[in-house]
Amino acid sequence: MANSIDTTKEIIFASSDSNISRRISALEKEGKLRKIAPRIYTTNMVDSQENIVRRNIIDILVWRYPNAIISHRSAKEMRPTPTGDFFLTTTRSKRISDLPGITINLIKGPAACEGDIPYQGLYIAGEYRWMLENMQTSRKESDASKVLPPATVEGKLEKILLVGGEAQLNNYRDQLRKTSEQLGMGKEFERINKLISALLATHSSDVLSTPSAKALSAGLPFDANRGELFEILFDALNDNFFVELTDRNRDEESFRLFSFFESYFSNYIEGTEFEIDEAKQIVDSGIPLPRRDEDSHDILGTFRVLSNRAEMNRTPESVEELYAILQSRHSTLLSGRPMLEPGIFKTKNNRAGNTEFVDYRLVKGTLNHGFNYYKALQAPFARAVFMMFMISEVHPFNDGNGRISRIMMNAELVKAGQTRIIVPTVFREDYLLALRKLTRQKNPSAYINVMVKLQKFSDNLYGSDFTELKEYLRSCNAYEEPSQAKLEIIDRMVR
Repeated sequence: MANSIDTTKEIIFASSDSNISRRISALEKEGKLRKIAPRIYTTNMVDSQENIVRRNIIDILVWRYPNAIISHRSAKEMRPTPTGDFFLTTTRSKRISDLPGITINLIKGPAACEGDIPYQGLYIAGEYRWMLENMQTSRKESDASKVLPPATVEGKLEKILLVGGEAQLNNYRDQLRKTSEQLGMGKEFERINKLISALLATHSSDVLSTPSAKALSAGLPFDANRGELFEILFDALNDNFFVELTDRNRDEESFRLFSFFESYFSNYIEGTEFEIDEAKQIVDSGIPLPRRDEDSHDILGTFRVLSNRAEMNRTPESVEELYAILQSRHSTLLSGRPMLEPGIFKTKNNRAGNTEFVDYRLVKGTLNHGFNYYKALQAPFARAVFMMFMISEVHPFNDGNGRISRIMMNAELVKAGQTRIIVPTVFREDYLLALRKLTRQKNPSAYINVMVKLQKFSDNLYGSDFTELKEYLRSCNAYEEPSQAKLEIIDRMVR
């Protein structure tokens, strides 16, 4: 009967067949099988029992609990929680902990019904079922709880409302009601019905637990993921101390020259590339270069905003002012590209590579949410770099978002009389990678450090001698591609 046991499989189950049982015993004595749980063996003699069980958990559950329903939070997550808990609905309630690293929580409940999904000898609770199940109370908290955090359920309902509107959410409620009647889950339906009613502003928002759901109920929804990033950056900036670097470009001529270099590099980062002398010719003459009309207007539009000292001394006192300043500056910035709808918040979603920016329906709400953090910051540098990140993350326009975010940052520094920040070509990758690290890894330290370094570098860019500043930037490798050189910060002393 040796062939009755497939030793190519990682998991072997015991059998009532005495021949198979004897063969399993023999293989165990030969060191070719080891027992990892009652009546469960493995051919893997190397890996930990916990890892073997985790990657074979579905096969184990099918063998032990055929026709059980993967339910509650497990139906959504399809894996054990960080505490090792997995939840099944069966004909009895019991907590079983004989599997290394895993606790099986059997919950007595209704059998599979319409909408539940057959899965390898088990069922997965259908969406309406698991949403209702997650309205149940739990004696345990956090990762050991059978129910998901309120943010998950509310986030699902928020998305339905945002994407499909009230009609879609009402239809979803009707399906929940139908499923609740099939499963006898009237109490659970009443709880989720209150959440839906609150989102539709027909019930008090007190039943909602997440800021994003409450904001949606109030008619100004925001991106909850960006809200978390704003809080992380705010905490890091608020706990930090920043050296104040007083702006040395106080007169109009030196202010304009710094603005030229700022405009040149800000456009270069976005792919509008000119030789430095060509860009200076465009700015000095106000005339676009032949065959490069739109690119030339990008330089001119950016410079027009940055060189206007009255404009750059404007900072928002309210979120309505923030909207107005953004739209006004963006309108000037992209005045040469009418097809990109300058000054108009985006009406469709945009992305860069794998990064999806804030949904166009959440632009104003997300800016409103971030503005509260911005206003709470005291240090001008902190406000400036928070503002830049906020605008960059929201990406409120079809194009020009990087440039407008840096303009908004530097307006904060101009208003405070501090050194503005330029991002030279050679430091482009460091700058973008630091932004991505905050966005994707929720780590603000690299971003803050990069901006501190860039302000220190920019503090050397003062005076009104174009040739001298141009050559100084060359000595710092500012015009080089990131793959060809490193930024050199050379302290500059002008007599």
